Amino acid sequence: MDATTTLITLTESTGGRFRLAAIAEAWSWGGLLVGMGCKYLVVHDPIGVQIMGPIHGALFIIYLIAAFLAAKEYRWSASVTTLAIVAAIPPFTTWPFERWVLKRGML
Repeated sequence: MDATTTLITLTESTGGRFRLAAIAEAWSWGGLLVGMGCKYLVVHDPIGVQIMGPIHGALFIIYLIAAFLAAKEYRWSASVTTLAIVAAIPPFTTWPFERWVLKRGML
């Protein structure tokens, strides 16, 4: 299965869209952290934050929407739903959360 087919397959279900949003949100955290490092430590230029800030913000909102839709469709408990939301706050945590719910058959 090539990357295009995999991407199309992921977008066909609520669980797939949640997984895609979780991974994208985690990677956008990385981009934002690199931008912040460049801004404050390396080149003292805010361009990385100016680019990655809005991208990460949009992906953060998309992740939250995807999490609520997955919680509703897959009937997650309040604690799992809360964990999904809290996972969006620390860097890179949405990806391990996505792996956790997938492994336990919650998607």
